[in-house]
Amino acid sequence: MTSAVLRQIPNLITVARVLLVIPTAWCLVAAQYDKALALMAVAGASDAVDGWLARHFNWVSRFGTALDPLADKILVGVLFIVLTVAGALPLWVAGIAIGRDLVILGGAGAYRALFKHIEFAPTLLSKANTAVQFSVLLLLLLGLCDFRYLSEIAQSITNPYGFWVVAALAIASGADYVITWSRRSVAEHKALP
Repeated sequence: MTSAVLRQIPNLITVARVLLVIPTAWCLVAAQYDKALALMAVAGASDAVDGWLARHFNWVSRFGTALDPLADKILVGVLFIVLTVAGALPLWVAGIAIGRDLVILGGAGAYRALFKHIEFAPTLLSKANTAVQFSVLLLLLLGLCDFRYLSEIAQSITNPYGFWVVAALAIASGADYVITWSRRSVAEHKALP
């Protein structure tokens, strides 16, 4: 394989993660929680693998830098919605998590419209937020499976403690983005001729 083809491996893995959203959501709707759990685990592992490959071999691309966090948010957002509709996740948790992402997306769109450029650089707090969301969703799915004691332990962690942590991190990381990008907007505005 040529070097140019190899450089696309992380992007292909990220695209595959986006495509996993469809069968994962289908399994949740069909109450096939064990299959949804397996697909979610594959998605989480693929996120780690594509990031490692991109950094280790310097296969970083602008496309991958933009798509990787978007792929995570699509998967997590769909899971939040489907699990809330199914009654497995409280509406307030999904509302806070998805609301945070919508505020960030709206802010990024406004920043790009005003200043024509934007850098995709998730903060450490944002990465922690995504990791906790994935973890709590995995535990929630594990709790919905019929794995006896393991499912009971997972349920006791997610409800209510996991839900509180997801909400707190979503609020904290959302506020961090709003403050950081508001400061950048003011600085960019001042720098305009």
